Amino acid sequence: MKRLSIIIVTYNSERDIYDCLESIRRHTDIAPEELEIIIVDNNSRQADAMFSEIHHRFGPDIILLRNPRNGGYGQGNNLGIRQASSPVILIMNPDVRLMEPLFQTVLQAFDADSRLSMYGIKQMLSPGEPSTNSIACSYTLNGYLATILTAWANRTDRYLPRLMYFSGSCFFIRKQMFKEIGLFDEELFMYGEEDDIHYRMKQRYGCHMTYNPHLHYIHLTKERQPDPEYEKRVFRSLSRMLSKKGYSEKTVTLNHLRRLRLQILRQRLLTLFGRGNPTLLFMLQDFRKYLNDRYHCQSSSSPS
Repeated sequence: MKRLSIIIVTYNSERDIYDCLESIRRHTDIAPEELEIIIVDNNSRQADAMFSEIHHRFGPDIILLRNPRNGGYGQGNNLGIRQASSPVILIMNPDVRLMEPLFQTVLQAFDADSRLSMYGIKQMLSPGEPSTNSIACSYTLNGYLATILTAWANRTDRYLPRLMYFSGSCFFIRKQMFKEIGLFDEELFMYGEEDDIHYRMKQRYGCHMTYNPHLHYIHLTKERQPDPEYEKRVFRSLSRMLSKKGYSEKTVTLNHLRRLRLQILRQRLLTLFGRGNPTLLFMLQDFRKYLNDRYHCQSSSSPS
């Protein structure tokens, strides 16, 4: 009987997927017949070659699904979830690496509490370097407060389920509950899914989520360079997600500007002590200009 289904969505992910699967094989602590791995490829250029190599390295038991179109991260995950046969799902990015055995601990928690809907674990940039993105405050929260609470939560490993969500790069979720709230919102092509899923899960089932900072995974984002275009894509996706919850684009923009002001202040203070990142500071300032321009356009077009 399957106890855990791992869903991994790939898109031109040949550089990442093999090491990702190897980390699962190395750290699996449940019987092979209890684990199901489903890879959904979102219409990559070299999907056939990648699937062939996966079967060569890891055997025929991994389920490989070809998505005829790239419908986005959520749509790809939904294909895999609908195929899954386990009561608990692990959503996992291909650039994630497991660091230790953890499946037994997580599954025992789901078995012990039928109300438990989601389970998060601590994100690392490398084995000795924690990420600052394990936990974040919902974008529905005031931007100043959210920025301060997010920094505090990641530093102290404190998770407040009413206000926060954990990273969507590697998290566990109860399949039946997820199906009841409609799975991933496929109108969100990419970004903002974690906040949306936590919001809908809390609306339906309450704040029965848990975060375990003693279990870890690596997310290979350390070498990513600050990119204002990436930040703009994230912002546009968040605006679409929050508009469904009744928030105007003007309100979302203002709240994002509040977050940026504190982030820029932090970088400037770090620079005074020789620890700042000039590239990151420049990107934040560029992104702030983009948001300021949007906010002024929205204000001028609003009815007086």
